[in-house]
Amino acid sequence: MRPRLRVCFPAVCIALFCAVSDAENDPQLEARLSLLVSEHQGQVSIAIKELDGDVEFRHKADRAMPTASLCKLPVMIETYRQAAVGNIDLEQMIELREEDKVPGSGILTPHFSAGTKISLRDAVRLMMAYSDNTATNLVLDQIGLKSTADTMTRWGLSNTKIHAKVFRRDSSLFPERSQKYGLGSTTASEMLTLLTRLYRQELVSEDACETMLNHLLACQDESKLARFLPNGVKIAHKTGSVSNVRCDAGILYLPQGAVAVCVLTNENQDRSWGERNAAEILCGRVAEAVYHRFADADANPDRPAELQLGATGRLVEELQRTLNVRLEPSPSLAVDGDFGPVTQEAVEIFQRDRKLEVTGIADIPTLKALSPLLSEDQETSQLEALPPLEPADALEGPPFVTCKAWVLIDGSSGELVAEQKGNTSLPMASTTKMMTAYLAFQAIAEEPELADSLVTFSERADMTRGSTSGVRTGEQLPLRELLYGLLLPSGNDASVAIAEHLGSRYSPASDREEDQGALARFIHQMNVTASKLGMENTHYVNPHGLDADDHHASPRDLAILARAAFQLASFRETVGTRRYLCIVKTEDGPTRQVVWNNTNQLLNVAGYDGVKTGTTGDAGACLVSSLHRDDDWLICVVLAAQSSGARYVDSRNLFRWGFQNLRNREPDCQ
Repeated sequence: MRPRLRVCFPAVCIALFCAVSDAENDPQLEARLSLLVSEHQGQVSIAIKELDGDVEFRHKADRAMPTASLCKLPVMIETYRQAAVGNIDLEQMIELREEDKVPGSGILTPHFSAGTKISLRDAVRLMMAYSDNTATNLVLDQIGLKSTADTMTRWGLSNTKIHAKVFRRDSSLFPERSQKYGLGSTTASEMLTLLTRLYRQELVSEDACETMLNHLLACQDESKLARFLPNGVKIAHKTGSVSNVRCDAGILYLPQGAVAVCVLTNENQDRSWGERNAAEILCGRVAEAVYHRFADADANPDRPAELQLGATGRLVEELQRTLNVRLEPSPSLAVDGDFGPVTQEAVEIFQRDRKLEVTGIADIPTLKALSPLLSEDQETSQLEALPPLEPADALEGPPFVTCKAWVLIDGSSGELVAEQKGNTSLPMASTTKMMTAYLAFQAIAEEPELADSLVTFSERADMTRGSTSGVRTGEQLPLRELLYGLLLPSGNDASVAIAEHLGSRYSPASDREEDQGALARFIHQMNVTASKLGMENTHYVNPHGLDADDHHASPRDLAILARAAFQLASFRETVGTRRYLCIVKTEDGPTRQVVWNNTNQLLNVAGYDGVKTGTTGDAGACLVSSLHRDDDWLICVVLAAQSSGARYVDSRNLFRWGFQNLRNREPDCQ
């Protein structure tokens, strides 16, 4: 029996394809994705849809964007549409000519000789699985360059076009769009529409839709949407990459159901090629957020969303407005829709008042206790009188800062210059890695041959969540090299690998069997060393700084550690390095190159030479920094700044005030 065809014609298609849901953004996805988008340096469009449910998220999804090779997806659809109506034969053999070969992605040009014959079906497979540019042009020769844009326009997807043959700009049918967008163009919403109809088998025949999905499942690119997904999660997708454009669109097959995702980026500041490209990481983080949105989903799909640090939107505004009314005294939160550290602190106060679990997260019990949340038109009638004016700001003293606690010390003498809550113990995020590195550099100083000892990445190290060095399970590199991967990109995976590599050198925490592992011994040694250095308000429970109970330090303690570590020349050299290239030996034997960029933006300013950044939900934005000016040296620690950018502003203001204070003081009498 021939498969039933679903060939759509204009009147039907416009209604079919242009029906866009009016559903609001899913609050949980908005909370996870808004911060990612706001921090990305470049244009971003995102569209996400639960294909068997109602969850959606869209960010600038109707903005026309370049596709790079993502435009090969509608080319594939047009090919199967033409085959369904008998215009072409997918089994037709095509002969590869020398003049057909074009550079770029794919395998036909570098590996096949002129005269090779492949079927049109196989050319489509190469176009999708390997993004083969030569195969794409062979397909376009068969279906006609203009046909894809014509069909997409009839279907109401007027922004979805391939403009020219690949590396054949002179063939462009849309010169102005080619100039603006390059090879092709689309919107995230239109791409989502194609994926949705493909999944529902509403394009061409059911068999053809299955075949096209199999082509997408064969995509070899794991640098974008696929990069952070757990093993076993299937993704049918197509990617696109040129210098300033990175994009990916596909269907994630999750245990809870299928989800269509499209991420388009353009005008990216980071135009690098390699595993640390910011736009490709963004694509991966979006897919990771989608996975966790559904992997963590409650059995009740209508449950309220949890609001936490980084969330944005109308619901956060209502939370802030309600906290201003419910708490006494009012925290006077800015009703700006951004869930920052100040809002988190107000949530914690409310939770303590109501005897709820103090998490700083507006979870279901907290939202229930706050209900009803106040909308904008309810605020005026329920707010109390404004508080009286506070005294005028003093014109002397240290600058105002956003962080909760800070300290300045003289790096040469260790003398305290100034502090605010300097002995207050707080979560410290990745500033933890100063101690991890300090132990490693001390070990190398005692046994220099350790520097060249090979560290083999375990699966536990590789699977450590958060910031990464990008080294994979089974790969090897010298310890001295891996320390750059620990301190520059702030590799959580590197911290575990180093702890496992060195931990057996140290005594266990106790005689209990579970305390004998290398990782546990290393963490115990971190606490032993902290005690020896006089870090009285510090306790470590891991080597990386991910949020955990009883993992904390005070600004004074971190300044003590930074000063001690700076006595080691190798530590100073590493934390002051802005970029480092390393060769990693893969599990199969060959080598590959990784590039690590330092997360410390102060290193872009002359005089700054370290030390370590850190950011988590509990800790906020943290920074330990060092600045030399002439013969003076100051170390500054800020904990729990309100944002990544704020920690740098806080630190620079404190340094400037600190150096002025040093140079204006009277000399000691002799």
